[in-house]
Amino acid sequence: MRIPKRVAVIGAGSMGSQAMWRLAARGAEVIGYDRYAPGHDRGAAGGESRIYRAAHLGEPAYIPLLRLADRMWEQLQAETGLPLRRRSGSLVMGEASSPSMSLLLSTSTAQELDHEVLGREELARRYPQHRLPDGHIAVLDRLGAVIRPEASIQAAAARAEHLGARLHRYTTVREVVPAAGGGVRVVSDQGTDHVDAAVVTVGPWINTLLPDLPRTIDVRRVVCSWHLPTHHDWFAGGAPPFVRAAPHDCFGIPSPDGISVKLGLSVKYHAPVPEPERLDRTVHPEELGTFRELIGELMPDLNPDPIRMSAYMEGYTQSGNPVVGHLPGEDDIIVMAGFSGSGFKISPAMGEIAADLALDGTTQHPVAFLAPAGAGAA
Repeated sequence: MRIPKRVAVIGAGSMGSQAMWRLAARGAEVIGYDRYAPGHDRGAAGGESRIYRAAHLGEPAYIPLLRLADRMWEQLQAETGLPLRRRSGSLVMGEASSPSMSLLLSTSTAQELDHEVLGREELARRYPQHRLPDGHIAVLDRLGAVIRPEASIQAAAARAEHLGARLHRYTTVREVVPAAGGGVRVVSDQGTDHVDAAVVTVGPWINTLLPDLPRTIDVRRVVCSWHLPTHHDWFAGGAPPFVRAAPHDCFGIPSPDGISVKLGLSVKYHAPVPEPERLDRTVHPEELGTFRELIGELMPDLNPDPIRMSAYMEGYTQSGNPVVGHLPGEDDIIVMAGFSGSGFKISPAMGEIAADLALDGTTQHPVAFLAPAGAGAA
């Protein structure tokens, strides 16, 4: 009888909860650790909603990962019986001649993604809540959806535990290092454990746990605001979430009941976070200015005075591509970090890939371009 591999998952958040689920589903002995608990609001997964888009603004190599994630989201919902994702379509709006929109359109066509291009008049007819400046277009991605992040993390972690995984909640891991004789030594508040492999998915705490990571992870403070619309029916009933490409660089997600709309900004607006445990979670009045300007120009139906503002953390890389793969020279330590504001939609795909790397040492999925040391074998 084959002895199951013992795999530690450090951080049971966006990626870690999914890794625990997929590892447990394959029969591994899974030991998870989280300094808080699945679904907490201190990392990168807070805010009650995320966007799934099949049409990606950027690197076309993400399309296979998005397709894998789409299948895995459906599987997680089927296994848990929970409504974790609502298919609504999604909108991407930007200047028609811009490099990002041109790439989006060419990739969507080449990959035969289900999409439609809307001009100003058609957008105003179908989605009057949005304004398009001259020269801008909207792309409707019919496979777009709204994801419930906190519920998804808790569902994946609970499913993993149901399949036999153990999770040490409110436990801080201090060290993850190669063990003498092979495997990995994990040192936590609860003591020291020896495992065959470790998956490190600690989000904004990555630089604390792995300070010598070859690629820099820049941890930033992300602010979101929630606004009430005048016409609630414009945002209710499955209205699509949206992304505004440069120069506006923002996104919005209607709440399921249409009561409010969450707005967020791109990384250029995010302040650095030197120490994750000392994140300033108070949102100050002067931080509202950019939100008010965007509302006035692009979404005048929204009340510019928010009903809520919250601060979170996210890790960014210079390229915008995350770090995914084995640490250089370490066959038993896998890292996933720096998803740069675009990771939650592909988190179940990352869980599947983490299981591949931890159990088999390699994966058939195309992630070599995300390797910690740069392009190469994951």
